[in-house]
Amino acid sequence: MLVNMKAMLEKAMNENYAVPACNVDNEHNLRAAIQAAEETNSPLILNVTPVANPDIIYFGRIATDLIRQSKCSIALNLDHGKTFEACIAGLRAGFTNIMIDRSTLPLNENIEQVKEMVKIVHSQGCTVEAELGHVGFGQEEKNDRSVLTRVDEAIEFVERTQIDALAVAIGTAHGVYQGEPHIQFDLLHELRSALPIPLVLHGGSGTGDQNLKRCAHEGINKINLSNDLKRSAIANLICRDLSGNEVYNLYPLLAEGFKNKIEYYIKLFGCSQK
Repeated sequence: MLVNMKAMLEKAMNENYAVPACNVDNEHNLRAAIQAAEETNSPLILNVTPVANPDIIYFGRIATDLIRQSKCSIALNLDHGKTFEACIAGLRAGFTNIMIDRSTLPLNENIEQVKEMVKIVHSQGCTVEAELGHVGFGQEEKNDRSVLTRVDEAIEFVERTQIDALAVAIGTAHGVYQGEPHIQFDLLHELRSALPIPLVLHGGSGTGDQNLKRCAHEGINKINLSNDLKRSAIANLICRDLSGNEVYNLYPLLAEGFKNKIEYYIKLFGCSQK
C-alpha cells in the first residue's frame, strides 16, 4: 500500500518508536525491503537518491507498482532533493514524500526555499521532510557543536515552512564513521519537547544498536539506513561458496542479506507489528 509519511510517522511519534527508512537502488533490494515489511507486519519508508538512481522517473514506476501490491503501509521518499528539478522529478515519478535538502544554506534561505517547495509538494498530496543543522560524512564535524540543530531555530523553521518532518543533527554522520559516534541525547529531548512534528535521524548506519534504540524510544521517528544494509548484503554473499552453480544465486543472496538487516532494525526500533 503506497502512502505518504504523515499518518505513519505521527503514529510512531505518539507511540515512541521509529520507522526504518532504507535506501534502495534496484529491483532486488526494493523487493527485499518490501518483503521485510511484510514478514514483520511493519510500516516502512523506502529512500531513493537522485545520485544512486539517475533515471528516477523509470525507477519510480517500478517502485510504486510493487509497493501498491503490498499489504503494508510503505512510503516512497525522494532522499536529499537538493535542487528544484530533483524534487519535481520525484513528484513526477510518484514519490509520496520529498526530502527537500537546503541544509547548507543560511537559515533564512533554507526556510524560504523549503517554504515554496512545501506549497508545491502539499498540493500533490505528498508530505515534506527538510533538514536543519548539518549531518556530515564520517562524523567530520564531531567536535563542532555549531553544526548541530538549534532548538530556537528549529521552532522557527517548522512554523514558517509547515513541513511534516524535520531531520535533525544531533551527532550522527553519513557513511562510515571516523571514530565513535557521540549522540547528543539532551539536545534530542529538547527538540522533541519543543516541536509538534516527527523527527528524523540521518546517518543511522554505524551509530550503534543501543544509540539507535534509545533514539527510537526517546524522540526520533524515522531513521535513515543505507551503509549497514549494503554491508549486510555483501556479508551474506561472501560467506557462501560460489565456486559452483551457487554463483547463480548472486542477486538472491545479496537481497537476503539486505532483507535480514532491515528486519533486524524494524524489531530494534520497536516498529514490528505496527
